[in-house]
Amino acid sequence: MSRFDWIRYRLANRMRRRLGEAGRVSYSQCGEDMIARFVFDTLKIAQPTYIDIGAHHPSYLNNTFAFYQAGSKGVNIEPDPDLFARFPAERSRDSNLNIGIGPVAGELAFFVMSARTLNTFSADEARSASEKGRAKIERTLKLPVRTVGDVLAEQFAQTAPDFLSLDVEGLDLDILKAWDFGRWRPKLVCVETIVYGGSRGAGQRDDISAHLLDNGYFSYAHTHVNSLFVDKAVW
Repeated sequence: MSRFDWIRYRLANRMRRRLGEAGRVSYSQCGEDMIARFVFDTLKIAQPTYIDIGAHHPSYLNNTFAFYQAGSKGVNIEPDPDLFARFPAERSRDSNLNIGIGPVAGELAFFVMSARTLNTFSADEARSASEKGRAKIERTLKLPVRTVGDVLAEQFAQTAPDFLSLDVEGLDLDILKAWDFGRWRPKLVCVETIVYGGSRGAGQRDDISAHLLDNGYFSYAHTHVNSLFVDKAVW
């Protein structure tokens, strides 16, 4: 975590402690965990299970930590060894995997960015972030990857996770296309759909939305950065 990110983290924690006196506290970037909480309250699921792919940090800008605090448990996947180091201690009830998710099992080049939230296995995404001045490529690592189907079969052999949180900087659609929604069907999907322009303008990933709509989900909420989709069959 950079010094700037650490300062933001400390300030955010102070604000959360103050807000926590009045009600629920959000740890997500744009309140996505509170939207998800409303969905699961509506579905009468008090402690949803989850899989967080691209978990980044145990609590900071994290979509599943609020559920963990409320007694839920699930799986966190974070390939960056430095970022992952905090998970075993701070999310000890969860299964924590220091791997990436790829099209086939093996090793892939992983681009560590100066803004760690932009770390990625996508060379195109790393170059784009660098060219647009969002972050620099600090180093490249060879890291282990597994397929999403392999991880799901291992971690969710009996039933699907209730909640999928997905943020892998450029490879989100590839993971969703590899996901077997017939076998493992989350009730709620939160995925990053923003596309940043060179002047900090932003567009949206319509292809991600289209894929989830084709698989029986509907668009429930959009926070400019992330979009949340609910399974029509359970709603």
